Amino acid sequence: MTIAENATKWATRLCSESVFPRIGCKIFDKELHTEIAINSSPEKVWAILMDFKRYPNWNPMVRRIKGEALPGERLSIFIQPEGTKGMAFEPIVTRVEKNREFRWLGNLIFRGLFDGEHSFRIELSENNTVLFVHRENFRGFLVPVLLPMIKKDTLRGFNDMNNSLKLLSECRD
Repeated sequence: MTIAENATKWATRLCSESVFPRIGCKIFDKELHTEIAINSSPEKVWAILMDFKRYPNWNPMVRRIKGEALPGERLSIFIQPEGTKGMAFEPIVTRVEKNREFRWLGNLIFRGLFDGEHSFRIELSENNTVLFVHRENFRGFLVPVLLPMIKKDTLRGFNDMNNSLKLLSECRD
């Protein structure tokens, strides 16, 4: 059995009701969530979001993405919220729904240790505006330890990115 398989087996056992009857798996599963209203069309917001080559010009959090936005493809990403050291990782694209949703799943060393499913969702609102929902679901053994260390900077990075996307999307062509 590999280390990853053994860790997954251990996590499953830890999260069973017999081991943690009162809290279950909640300490190993947390979400960070932000959203912003954007006075633009879903198509324009999507076009900006998916133009990875221009991220260094406008995105204050995700400084670089290389790769194809296709389910199953591996991306090369560098994130660096302002004032932080930054981090490179290579997640797998899990969902691409044009003009609506883009997701990837990354992990630290191996699955089950500290996984992050990052998602961007574009929801149509009234008067041809959108609600941009930016979230990340964290799962794994190290969530109770690592998330408190990165939560503040990560949420600030999400909000900085959301605000920059809003400004760019609301600019007239």
